[in-house]
Amino acid sequence: MNKNSKIYIAGHNGLAGSAIVKNLKSKGYFNIITRTHAELDLINQKAVEEFFKKEKPEYVVLAAAKVGGIVANNTYRADFIYENLAIQNNVIHQSYIHRVKKLLFLGSTCIYPVNAPQPISESSLLTSSLEYTNEPYAIAKIAGIKMCESYNIQYGTNFISAMPTNLYGLNDNFDLETSHVLPALIRKIHLAKLLSEEKYDEVVKDVNLKNIKEATAYLNQFGVLKDKVEIWGSGNPRREFLYSEDMADACVFLLKNKDFKDMYDKKSNEIRNTHINIGTGKDISIKDLATLIQKIIGFKGKLCFNTKKPDGTMVKLTNPSKLNSFGWKHKVELEDGIKAVYDWYLSNTGVSY
Repeated sequence: MNKNSKIYIAGHNGLAGSAIVKNLKSKGYFNIITRTHAELDLINQKAVEEFFKKEKPEYVVLAAAKVGGIVANNTYRADFIYENLAIQNNVIHQSYIHRVKKLLFLGSTCIYPVNAPQPISESSLLTSSLEYTNEPYAIAKIAGIKMCESYNIQYGTNFISAMPTNLYGLNDNFDLETSHVLPALIRKIHLAKLLSEEKYDEVVKDVNLKNIKEATAYLNQFGVLKDKVEIWGSGNPRREFLYSEDMADACVFLLKNKDFKDMYDKKSNEIRNTHINIGTGKDISIKDLATLIQKIIGFKGKLCFNTKKPDGTMVKLTNPSKLNSFGWKHKVELEDGIKAVYDWYLSNTGVSY
């Protein structure tokens, strides 16, 4: 991949895609193609075909996906499997048809079995049952991995798959209904702090409602009060978190340095588990994460854990040794990353500490 290579980033407005665009530009890659959802619906087979025919990208990063937290995954199960399969099928197939030099497919570590040995290595894929709440999304992403492998084996393409652990970062989704746990905690605890300090104008502005009465009624639905924040589950599950800019750096490293032939054991009779984990190899309990965010934000109230709500997988820690052996390791530690994300959130909502 040279500096003039034509690179299509699918999903450039999302957390992962925007970080990858930023990283590529920082390294001198400016021939980047992007399309918003309004400009190109990746579920539309004909539209994707016409896009590839016209633009003829040399490299493709497939970061576009329908994503969400535990509530969204469990509620919109049909949407998650259908939309993700459609996006993958269209982009991967057209990359083959139009002879893309390399495609990087991004998935998630939710592809692994709920009871996989910890830390989870790539070889754990398809060894037992998935976690129920995000099973449709996980199955879609597994299909994407297998699609890349299958096209490589049958057609000689160079499609690689990377599975980042739980991402957080600038440009994250902070929606109280659909966001992942870390940005949701940042926003909920921040809003509780504003309520406790009676900064009602800032609360109203943040939630975009008419007055504080409407705002407090809305926030009560999510367990956000002036003296406490309710958090789903026991707080005992442990999660690994990767700063999005570290993830982007790993993806660009793979695009520049690694091909499909580097991803599997040449001595094996079967080509399996060619995907690669992107992670830190470190985890933290949800309770300790919430406490850390509370400290960074400066909220003095209580954190209350609702044990009637599901926990999801109790432990999910990746083994990034395969990627580390290629010469890449994460740089941003969790506390520094959370501080950077909180500063970004404040700058983009226009509210104060």
